[in-house]
This record gives sequence, structure tokens and C-alpha cells, in this order.
Amino acid sequence: MALKLTGTMHTYEWGHEELIAGLQGRTPSGQPEAELWFGAHPSAPALTSEGPLDEVIERESGKQLPFLVKLLAAKKPLSLQAHPSLEQAREGFARENAAGIPLDAPHRNYKDDNHKPELLIALTPFRAIAGFQPIERTLTLLRTFDLPQLAELERTLDDASLNTADRLARALKLALSVDAAEAVAQRAAELAAGDSECKGTAANLAFIAQEYPGDNGVVAALLLNHVSLEPGEALFLAAGNLHAYLCGMGVEVMANSNNVLRGGMTSKHIDSDELFSVLKFVTLDNPTAQLVDGSFNVPVDDFSVSPTSGGEPVAGPAIVINTAGELAVGDVRLGPGEASWVGAHEGCVPVEGVAAAGFVVR
Repeated sequence: MALKLTGTMHTYEWGHEELIAGLQGRTPSGQPEAELWFGAHPSAPALTSEGPLDEVIERESGKQLPFLVKLLAAKKPLSLQAHPSLEQAREGFARENAAGIPLDAPHRNYKDDNHKPELLIALTPFRAIAGFQPIERTLTLLRTFDLPQLAELERTLDDASLNTADRLARALKLALSVDAAEAVAQRAAELAAGDSECKGTAANLAFIAQEYPGDNGVVAALLLNHVSLEPGEALFLAAGNLHAYLCGMGVEVMANSNNVLRGGMTSKHIDSDELFSVLKFVTLDNPTAQLVDGSFNVPVDDFSVSPTSGGEPVAGPAIVINTAGELAVGDVRLGPGEASWVGAHEGCVPVEGVAAAGFVVR
């Protein structure tokens, strides 16, 4: 037997008022609907006819669900952020517990003791900045911008006496402190309006500057890959990769965690020292994820994600999320933007679709 999930909505300030409601075919709530959680994180478990999902799973197996599934809809950029490794999360969570910091304290960094590798599958055109791009690409971009305020940043990245990690770490510190946000914003707007080869990147930077005027996140974004996804394409980020989603809607699958270290582009708590302690100062040539043998190729054990249009049964534990048409998971019928739980002891549950598209997360 499958159980229909009632997700928990989070109305963060960057959320989109219409995208999730439009997918589900309902009237918008008027709130910025940012994330709809279908999972068993203790802070916001999905509901079922048999109780909260975390309690259902505890009764079924005595275990915790290792992944979390969300619908994410961004109208404006999320915070410049990274997530800790498993070891860092365990240490940070224990440290903040020992310090007596309440779990719901605004200045708390670690909400749980888990890491948060994540996969984002676009449902609409989706833009993001993701991971440090190869240094030569950044140098080319800085030379195109040709701003005196960025001269020291360029010299640091071009310093062959430093290894890659040192160059990236020093460059990020400069980017987050140099008085260049206004100059970058103005130059980005000029380049976005022209025929430059970096027009797309410049448009992203102009968008960031428009939403977060004066925030040095726009300078840091010069260091990162700028990614544009079409529906069905995906982005994967391991722990320690600096990133920010910019706009669009997608299905996000991650390890069952809510740990976020922020460095800018937000009104929430920023802890730059803690952020730097979890960052990986390595370049990421291509942050996209490809389908291999029917599943997205991600180098983690916490989850696997496979597209489905019905026709193949599903064995639990699994969450099935529908994104188009109609899926029937056992006796549970799912419209777009709805999800169901298949328990570990249910055997193979049939899945049938009518003009359907969705994902099975295990």
C-alpha cells in the first residue's frame, strides 16, 4: 500500500507566488511559496493518513529516511551558500548543542547532524551559480569586465606562486570584502544589454545586483559557474560547493538535512568564518548531472533518482513525485505536484501513468 503525502510548504522571501500553485492547478495563496517538502525531516515531516511520515517510517523500520524531496520555486536568488560534509555536520551540530544554542535560534548554523549533497532537476528553465569555475574562465571574465575595483582579485587568481586552493580562498575573501558591488552591477547591466560572449553571465549578475543591491554576493558570483538548465536537465552539488539558485522551479532531492552556511544575498544569519571552514576550494568544470542507465549519476549513497512515466512497479522505501499528467501509485492517484510514500515492506507497488512524468526517489 502506498500513502499519499501532504507536503509542508515553506514561504521564504525568495519564493515564487505562482509556480508551485500553477503546477498543482490551484489558486495561488498570495505567499512566496518557496519549497514544498515531501520527506521525513523532523522539523517539517510530510503528513499521511497514518500520521507524520517520520513517525510512519519509525514504526515501519525503526530507521530514518536518508533523503528529502522538495519542489523548489525561486522568483529571486537564494542566499550564497554551501553545505557541510557529514563529519563537519556532526561536529558542528554537537558543538552548538553543547553551547546550548536552541535548534530554532536564527544564528544557529547546524540544524541537524547530516550532510546535504543535492540534485536539482529543472521543471522550468532554471538558472544557478554553482561551484568555482576553472580559474582561466574567471580571468577571462574579469578581463572582459575590465574594472579597476577588480584588479587585485585578478592579480590573486593569476598568481602562479599560489596553488589553486589558496588562489580561490584568497579570491573569495577579496570578493566578499572589496568595494566593487556597485561597479560590477553597472558593468553587468551594460554587458547584458550588448553582444558580449558573457551576456548570459552578465544578465545573471545584473539580476543578483537588482535583487540584492550593494551585496558583495554579486562579486563572488564572478568566481562561479553560471548554469542554465532546460526542463529535465539536472545539477548536482556535493558538500562544500559554493552556490546559489537564481530562478526557476525544479524537483530538489538531497540528503535528509537542513544545514546551510551563508555568505551573502540574504537577510538570514551569515557566518563567513563557518562558511569558509566547510568550503572546498577546488574548481568544478561541469556541475550538471546526466542520466546513466535510467538514473541520474550522482556520487552519493543517500539517494538515487529515476524518471518515471508509469509502467514499472516501485519497491520501497521510496517517494514518488508526479510533475505532469496523472500517476497512480498503487491505490494513490497523484496529480502534478503531488507525491506518495511506498514503504519498505510493501513489496513492488504498481505505478501507472496517463500523460505522466515524475520521479522515483529511493
